[in-house]
Amino acid sequence: MNEVLSQDEIDQLLQAISTGESETDDFKPVSDTRRIKIYDFRRPDKFSKEQIRTVSNMHETFARLTTTSLSAQLRTLVHVHVASVDQLTYEEFIRSIPTPTTLAVINMDPLKGNAVLEIAPEITFIMIDRLFGGSGDTGGKVNRDLTDIEQSVMEGIIVRILANMREAWTQVIDLRPRLQQIETNPQFAQIVPPSEMVILVTLEIKIGEEAGMMNICIPYITIEPIVSKLSSQFWFSSVRRSSTTQYLGTLKEKLADVEMQLVAEVASMNVPIRDVLNLRMGDVVRFNNTKINDPLTLSVGNKKKFYCQAGTIGKKVAVQVISKINESDEEDFEELSAEGEESI
Repeated sequence: MNEVLSQDEIDQLLQAISTGESETDDFKPVSDTRRIKIYDFRRPDKFSKEQIRTVSNMHETFARLTTTSLSAQLRTLVHVHVASVDQLTYEEFIRSIPTPTTLAVINMDPLKGNAVLEIAPEITFIMIDRLFGGSGDTGGKVNRDLTDIEQSVMEGIIVRILANMREAWTQVIDLRPRLQQIETNPQFAQIVPPSEMVILVTLEIKIGEEAGMMNICIPYITIEPIVSKLSSQFWFSSVRRSSTTQYLGTLKEKLADVEMQLVAEVASMNVPIRDVLNLRMGDVVRFNNTKINDPLTLSVGNKKKFYCQAGTIGKKVAVQVISKINESDEEDFEELSAEGEESI
């Protein structure tokens, strides 16, 4: 806290300066520490910091989805994360990427206009090598155009990536991105004038020990109709009001391929553990409360779900589902399984 001088102290200070007892050079003006930001009026910013932050959040979701899908497709550990989100001119973006490279021109339906997805050559050829059965070790930086077969392989990868983009954008718009064409020379991918402002999402992809970049370039004129929705307030409010049934189809689709164990139980009884340890080949275990014509119980995972009848199909043992176990029956089964004795 600054100390306030009294009138006597002020008078003494002025007298010391006038008599030369104090050097005036000791008094230095406070330097101006304000930071000056250069603004180019020929290239005005189109996106606010909040909008850029929202785009970054959306593509964090996209990165997580792409990590999962590429790991499954390439059968190796893949990690994708957002490195940066910037706004610049389209000319600056084109000059910043190598030649040749993998440039996918994307139709952003229902938005008007296109976007560009660029995958660095070192990542492109690692993906191709993995899908061709290789280890992913390309032996250094590869710098050449794609063959027709390699381009076809990359189309399949890009289509999967675009499916992740659609899911990541679902809170803002029902985006349906489609691959139009693949170019290797940036000069042939002029989707907007060079001076047009774009938002550039740069993602780092790590496949095994190798790393590279993937860029998503979206022109301002393409997302201008929804730029007002790129705000934190809209983003979080749309998440809250979205219905759980909206994702029911997606959940069913993802759960459809999950493998579950089915067990048909002929009978069960409770016996002491010593009797179980004394069982030998040829011993007969009699189930007192079970008849030969009683239906079997079919368990899904660890839950008893159906009654079934044993039989055969050709030379294979099979069961036929008769009915579903109702809730009261299922509770009875759970009470029995909660007992602490060994069950056969």
